[in-house]
Amino acid sequence: MPGRLIVFKIGSSTLVDEKGALDRPFIRSLCDQVVALREAGERVVVVSSGAAAAGRDALGMAERPSDIATLQACAAVGQTALTEAYAEVLRERGVACGQVLLTRRDVVDREGYLNARNTIERLLDLGCVPVVNENDTVSVAEFTFGDNDMLGAIVSGLVGADLYVIMSDVDGLYTANPSEDPAAELIPLVTEVDHSISAMAGGSSSSFGTGGMSSKVRAARAMMAAGIPTVICEGRRPNVLCEVASGASVGTRFQPPADGAHEHGRKLWIGLAEVVRGTLRLDEGATCAVVERGASILPVGVTHVDGAFASGEVVNVTNPEGELIGRGVVRYSSDDMQRVRGLKLDVIARFLGDEAAVPAVHRDELLVF
Repeated sequence: MPGRLIVFKIGSSTLVDEKGALDRPFIRSLCDQVVALREAGERVVVVSSGAAAAGRDALGMAERPSDIATLQACAAVGQTALTEAYAEVLRERGVACGQVLLTRRDVVDREGYLNARNTIERLLDLGCVPVVNENDTVSVAEFTFGDNDMLGAIVSGLVGADLYVIMSDVDGLYTANPSEDPAAELIPLVTEVDHSISAMAGGSSSSFGTGGMSSKVRAARAMMAAGIPTVICEGRRPNVLCEVASGASVGTRFQPPADGAHEHGRKLWIGLAEVVRGTLRLDEGATCAVVERGASILPVGVTHVDGAFASGEVVNVTNPEGELIGRGVVRYSSDDMQRVRGLKLDVIARFLGDEAAVPAVHRDELLVF
């Protein structure tokens, strides 16, 4: 029987040294941990940032470029250096690695999503270590993942990981910003991402990365819906990946309930991979029905509609305070949704016909976070 499947994501700010160059000694120590886990019977997928930062170093750029073309050029130059840095060390230890470059366009399509899964799973079957990164050289704004924390979550979801580890430049989630508040305390365990947890997450403070603590908490929240434990930890802590894999109390662990109903397959694809086109805000009653009873979203419970979308596209679902509670496939266009929001189905049927009287989002196409 194969061991657990562990996906870990390493951020740009952790991969580079104080000059912004790839920290090769650190990458060597990281690969040592990967090999140790493999020798213990685990399977490992690496989701690595760092291509653009490596390219900046190679091109002698002191500052992060602001235009897309130069950023993508940096990624093109840096991607080869990044992959070779992993491959060289792993090759010394008799392990092959395979590069997997993805854009959101690759996984928005259901067939593409399954193809990505099959490729990564086959690499694992062949004894390789998949090294996954966003293909920044061709990504356009609409189809970027936004940050590799969510890319790691998508990869974890599509391969059915047993553990997702986000290796960061901070120890984990704190009650406040530890660089500003000396009384801030590390939160070792989170079993529910509520408003208080979301409020503790801040933005990105690094010129090398794009994801701050808020993006990490969003990714962890999505993983909890999938039943996948997630750990946010300080990536440069010696042997941290092996410690987390052994179950040691390191960083902040987001633990889904053991007896919870975990989502798989199409719902995870909807909630993690699809491009979001708009937002439906629900009233208190509809929010309770969705969160507590797993109900469909009816037009009567929708109070606000934002964005321009067509029927069949994916929208965010928020509570009355605007907090994200789910994501699903909407069955009305944004124009029609504006017309029917707040109306009961029998009223909609009376004026628009029975075929128009449908849930705004059916429960079978709704991922609740």
